[in-house]
Amino acid sequence: MLESNPPLLPHYKALLSHTADEVAALEYCNVWKGGAVMEECQLPLIDLDGLKCLDATERLACSTAICRASSEWGFFQVVNHGISSELLGKMRGEQIKLFQAPFEMKQTCGLLNNSYRWGTPTATLPTQFSWSEAFHIPLTKISEEACYGEFGSLRGVLKEFAEAMAKLARLLAGVLTENLGNRKEVIEDICDESTCFLRLNRYPACPISPEIFGLVPHTDSDFLTILYQDQVGGLQLMKDSKWVAVKPNQDALIVNIGDLFQAWSNDVYKSVEHKVMANTKRERYSIAYFLCPSYDSLIGSCREPSVYRKFTFGEYRKKVQEDVKRDGYKVGLPRFLL
Repeated sequence: MLESNPPLLPHYKALLSHTADEVAALEYCNVWKGGAVMEECQLPLIDLDGLKCLDATERLACSTAICRASSEWGFFQVVNHGISSELLGKMRGEQIKLFQAPFEMKQTCGLLNNSYRWGTPTATLPTQFSWSEAFHIPLTKISEEACYGEFGSLRGVLKEFAEAMAKLARLLAGVLTENLGNRKEVIEDICDESTCFLRLNRYPACPISPEIFGLVPHTDSDFLTILYQDQVGGLQLMKDSKWVAVKPNQDALIVNIGDLFQAWSNDVYKSVEHKVMANTKRERYSIAYFLCPSYDSLIGSCREPSVYRKFTFGEYRKKVQEDVKRDGYKVGLPRFLL
């Protein structure tokens, strides 16, 4: 049988040949924000049934909890989110089948709009390398039958899953915008199917060390992200200047604020740095939905004085890509401070 795993180990070992001086320079630039995890955290847990409650006090309490978590943590969990456990289970099964395909097929056959990625091609040091593989799929391609090849059963499930995640993302974005005195449709007006993505992730077991990144430290370059993950664990976030491990909750989806919501809210909501650590014995699966605007959408502040200059999403992505190509890491919002 052909190997399904990407050749992560040879590429990682090649990066180990870099000198100690280069590693020291990277640490000096404060790009490598590693260190031992101090504790395991339980993210704020929010029951979204509160948003449907007839009692206005209950609805307000639920909305307030969402906004408080977005300001204090930049992350929270939601239950009673409207996506059935049956659909989530079907999606996970299809995802596993997809990633079990031979590596050569995933890499060359154009699956899912040729969206397959593995490792980190731009990495010049081990601390910039992600021990993972993924399909990063534009929502506009999900309905196209030609994208699936022999994985035809994935199409219907992925379409239903994407629609459910999009509905949830719009609901949460509406709560967050209303909290700042704006119409709940403000973010929805500039985010539609043509601009959003799904990312199917697999983190193979890593035989080297549990200190290897499954996904390097980063913030998300969107408005918000919704994550469906398994129970293996590995997700960590920066809280009070230290890394904390997120305890998996099989009944919850994880939501995190992206850079665009932080800029638009004038730093009221926080886009928090996070990472995934590899597991030496178990593979890990997750699926992320990214709520993004069109590339020409202008991102300004909802209140004055503004912390950031206005920029388009296209300009932001271009600057991120330039920084990663040149320096090996993302700078992000600090590039746009006034």
